[in-house]
Amino acid sequence: MPLKFNRIYEFSARLFPNVSIAPYFRRMKSGILFFALCLILSSCSKPQADLIVHHAKIYTVNAAFDTASVLVIKDGKVLAVGGDTLLNQYQSKQVVDAQGQFIYPGFIDAHCHFTGYAMDHYKLALFGTRSFQEVLEKVKSYATTSKREWIEGRGWDQNDWAQKVFPTKDSLDILFPNRPVFLLRVDGHAVLCNQKALDLAGITPQTNIPGGEVILKNGQLTGLLLDNVVDQVKKVIPKRTQEEVTEDFIRTQAECFQLGLTGVVDCGVSKYVADWMQAAQEKNKISMRVSFLLSDEKENYDHYLSLKPFRNERLHIAGFKVYADGALGSRGAYLLSDYSDRHGHRGYLITSEDSMKRIATKVAATEYQLCTHAIGDAANRATLNIYGQVLPAKNDRRWRIEHAQVVDTNDIHLFGEHQIIPSVQPTHATSDMYWAGDRLGPQRVKTAYAYKTLLQQNGWLPLGTDFPVESLNPLFTFAAAVNRMDKENFPTNGFQTENALSREEALRGITIWAAKSVFEDDVKGSLEAGKFADFVILPIDLMKASHTELYQTKVTSTYLGGEKK
Repeated sequence: MPLKFNRIYEFSARLFPNVSIAPYFRRMKSGILFFALCLILSSCSKPQADLIVHHAKIYTVNAAFDTASVLVIKDGKVLAVGGDTLLNQYQSKQVVDAQGQFIYPGFIDAHCHFTGYAMDHYKLALFGTRSFQEVLEKVKSYATTSKREWIEGRGWDQNDWAQKVFPTKDSLDILFPNRPVFLLRVDGHAVLCNQKALDLAGITPQTNIPGGEVILKNGQLTGLLLDNVVDQVKKVIPKRTQEEVTEDFIRTQAECFQLGLTGVVDCGVSKYVADWMQAAQEKNKISMRVSFLLSDEKENYDHYLSLKPFRNERLHIAGFKVYADGALGSRGAYLLSDYSDRHGHRGYLITSEDSMKRIATKVAATEYQLCTHAIGDAANRATLNIYGQVLPAKNDRRWRIEHAQVVDTNDIHLFGEHQIIPSVQPTHATSDMYWAGDRLGPQRVKTAYAYKTLLQQNGWLPLGTDFPVESLNPLFTFAAAVNRMDKENFPTNGFQTENALSREEALRGITIWAAKSVFEDDVKGSLEAGKFADFVILPIDLMKASHTELYQTKVTSTYLGGEKK
């Protein structure tokens, strides 16, 4: 008998000398032990979790758009999500008090250039420059520190300058007569090169490459190249090593996690880049979930078309991406009528309709998706018609049109008729609204950036950023979709607000609909039992936050597979 029980027994015997207390004591002892055993067994019977997060408002983004307060995680997946009663049903060594903050499924970018952005890290950033003179000053400074032969930069946009005209190479030729310079415009569809770079690439005034343009002045090279001609120069720029690029992947992943991004759809990826990403993931250097849409290259078709789409928990080879036309800002978008600010010019197709039809037919015979960049109304019409010709009348192939930026009102219905998914980037509207009317005119611009109308065609709409063309931040996507204003709250009443999305639609667009756009809504995009425990904690309620809050808020924490990043 334990010492404490002995003392209690002796004290009771002295207190009641004429009563036999042994039977009562034995029953009391048995009851105490039984009660203790019940407590132990009750505790042991609770399912063990790896992480419980409570005291939160959780937007599950399930079909009913339910909210919850407790999230239970086991083996990297959601075990349960619901009310506070879950705290009594599960046990975990790791318990996180969210302190009343808000939890959302991990954000997913439905259209970006993750690897392209990563591999551009070493280049001179020219985003936000206010004049070509500022560009030149940055280039001169960069040239003194860069050890690479080529001077490379990206991000200039003449629409941000007081003089909204394309620059020429004259100053670059004077500054760098013997060192090649390659300065990519913000949209990636135009580049300014000096003469040395043009010479190395074999570009002359007579160069004629379908789907591109060499801009001349008085019959002479200006240094400005558009679309397919840009690739002619890229071919002669030395590639970086796999080790260098892997470090770039790691750095970009950290940026994404900091902004609440747990997954991306990377558009237009070469085979060697996909191989390097897979190697980095196998070495556990990259953990975020990446879906690839492969670039329109022979090597990609030759290797992948005979295989089924590859998919594991972190990497998904989902399909192929083709360019129908160029960008509106550089007047490469293919329009049905002339540009309002360039008479006689309608842009062009980067990929001919015959080639697009041939590719679509090949891909239709496989399980892969086909995704086509189409910005101008003529490019959208051509793509919609080609898709309609090769797709079954009723299908769930989820073939996409990337951007769907200017669509003629007579063609809108084809998205729903053929179950074609428009994949859009709301910050394009708030970046382009200052000058889009100049390119398109007052009537045609009304059919541009028509996100609400596009959503109505199939009932869902994936949202992305197109980074590095726009910021990586998914909250900027949300703000632009809902309020149709820039970060300075301009314009006061919003830009063409008849095509704004509701807050629920915008949140779905950067979570479950983004996952659905690459057939991954079965494993991510919402916080439901059995799905990956990818989530983000924010201090604000996206259903109520002001426009300013959306631009200023910082993510509290990001979790991937139940692990804090």
